[in-house]
Amino acid sequence: MQQRIAHVALVVSDYDEAIAFYTRKLHFTLVDDTYQPAQNKRWVVVAPPGNKGGATLLLARASNREQAQFVGNQSGGRVFLFLETDDFWRDYDEMCAAGIKFVRPPSEQPYGIVAVWEDLYGNRWDLVQYRDASRPAASA
Repeated sequence: MQQRIAHVALVVSDYDEAIAFYTRKLHFTLVDDTYQPAQNKRWVVVAPPGNKGGATLLLARASNREQAQFVGNQSGGRVFLFLETDDFWRDYDEMCAAGIKFVRPPSEQPYGIVAVWEDLYGNRWDLVQYRDASRPAASA
């Protein structure tokens, strides 16, 4: 059996502002943006630069009050997503220049270098560059 996680749904307030944030500030690629008339929603998928078969983000607009209450807090305030990079300082400097809010400064850890940042809604992410020997098996 062979399986993988293809997409992670990220609940957003607005498709276009989320697309702008991810593509302009983070240089993600807009993979798909297709209107689905039967459900009156869009299928919006973005991927980080250099993504080679890894999981992508499905930007899912909140369609009711229940969903809207989780925009920006899908993981109860914990780090929700992990953006792995091959050059931490390049990406950290670019993200700072783009106005990305870091809530925990860069730190050296046994597994690599990491800093915590927030997306436009407040979801927390790690920006991480793993040391080769410490890379999780799934990303090695």
